[in-house]
Amino acid sequence: MVDLSWLSAILVGAGCLALGYCIGRHRPTCLFLSSRGAKDTTISKVNKKIKEPLEIEKLADILEDFKMVLVVRNDLKMGKGKIAAQCSHATLGLYKKLLHRAPKALNRWEMCAQPKVVVKIDGEEDMLVLQERAKSLNIPTHITIDAGRTQIAPNSRTVMAILGKSIML
Repeated sequence: MVDLSWLSAILVGAGCLALGYCIGRHRPTCLFLSSRGAKDTTISKVNKKIKEPLEIEKLADILEDFKMVLVVRNDLKMGKGKIAAQCSHATLGLYKKLLHRAPKALNRWEMCAQPKVVVKIDGEEDMLVLQERAKSLNIPTHITIDAGRTQIAPNSRTVMAILGKSIML
């Protein structure tokens, strides 16, 4: 007896692919977004002044290589797990900032395998100086502030994420 289970699997997969194509073609993407997301976007446009695209967005047209640098405060003596969590928070925080203000740059970063480098810095003062320098160059940053539930004091600035062209960073 011939086993034709692979044929039925292919037919089911092709049917699902065709159904997905039809739904995607006839339904706008915005229907799949939650109403809360659309509402927040409207409110933010009304309540906040619309920000200019970041300089990094202009660079995305001419550059291909972007890198994220995560700057970890060494003076806090965080454990490895805490550092990993704080780096994750910083990455996500910067990603959210760039999602609407620099989507091309974010896409370029994603297309080159989302490179990240973790470095240490001596203390909070140095981190703030570095952030000001990045702002003066119009390079996007995000600093994670810890809630203070585990290893360190509340409202401690723990990690700063920076996204820029690979050559700069």
